Amino acid sequence: MGQDSALPHDPESLTPAPVSGIGVLDKSVAVLRAAAAEPASLADLCGRTGLPRATAHRLAVGLELHGMLTRDGDGLWRPGSALRELAASTSDALVETAAMVLPRLREITGESVQLYRREGDHRVCIAAAEPPSGLRDTVPVGSRLPMTAGSGAKVLAAWADSPADSAFGERTLAEVRKRGWAQSSGEREAGVASVSAPVRNPRGEVVAAISVSGPIDRMGRRHGARWAADLAQAADALQRRL
Repeated sequence: MGQDSALPHDPESLTPAPVSGIGVLDKSVAVLRAAAAEPASLADLCGRTGLPRATAHRLAVGLELHGMLTRDGDGLWRPGSALRELAASTSDALVETAAMVLPRLREITGESVQLYRREGDHRVCIAAAEPPSGLRDTVPVGSRLPMTAGSGAKVLAAWADSPADSAFGERTLAEVRKRGWAQSSGEREAGVASVSAPVRNPRGEVVAAISVSGPIDRMGRRHGARWAADLAQAADALQRRL
């Protein structure tokens, strides 16, 4: 593994998007997600979605007509102007605030940092900052991860309305609440360690988890104690700016 690379992270291994039961809608969203991951040929769209060639092509052309997708000079599908316009019209104070806080945490730790928000049975990476070089744990913005592993999942579960329904057990979550942070080693991905802390809104409700993650060998076995204070300061900065 090179010195300037990300830890293995296969976009196709991420938890699939929710299924609405409306076939054409689910397939269209799958095509959008496939093209958003990186520019895609028709063969790429088929490979990433599992859709037949004719179906993938029909949906991509329809999405292109509505400006949701476009084709570049190489004929590869990528997000279109309408999709960007819709994204630009959506204001998310937490994401906007993270852009001012996460880079500083990345500089302090020298590791990858992420901000997760819970959506049902998943946690979604809504912001991230990566170190410019070196071995790192890359979690793309928009990644949907299960609520069954990782320090971010523990934090979001610990302050959930029904923590008893969590996969971690009440004893584990009670310890997270007592310490004010959670850590994990090799839970979400082999060789990856992380530590997370809660982010609260002005009413004191936990609305997100801020995380630092990286190779276990570099993070160390006591990474929780090592980065907890810096995470708490970053979480406080987020709350003050909201």
